[in-house]
Amino acid sequence: MANKRETHCNNQVDTFAEALATARQMQQNWLTYGVDFVNFYVEDVDGDWLETWGHDEILGNSQLDAIKEFLVSHDSVAVKVRQHLGERSLFDFAVNLDESWRISQTNDRLSAVKNLLAGEEHSIDTDDIRLLDLADNLVVKLAEIL
Repeated sequence: MANKRETHCNNQVDTFAEALATARQMQQNWLTYGVDFVNFYVEDVDGDWLETWGHDEILGNSQLDAIKEFLVSHDSVAVKVRQHLGERSLFDFAVNLDESWRISQTNDRLSAVKNLLAGEEHSIDTDDIRLLDLADNLVVKLAEIL
């Protein structure tokens, strides 16, 4: 157990070190080339990439499309999720669910889905077995789909 935790910490340190090295390289390029350093990082500098930033991530995301299709389907888990959400936006829930699905640790992902189902204004009651089961079933279904 201690070895596993140590490996996890080492991975986090390695990831941080890589990000720091990348940031230092970017800063050095900025100092060397001035504003033109952006040519190293953006292929289409003169295009409309800034205005359309993020649009393709939401609109062209096949994973998000699969989540949306599942949530509006007649699957029993999807029906229970819609009933649980009530008046909350299904699209917003799907976008947040897509973001949560990018979490690599399974337990952290399950916790994120539980938090999404509970909503911002509600705290998760560990005794609410129905919510916990719904979150677990949703994670299992999404694992099958995605």
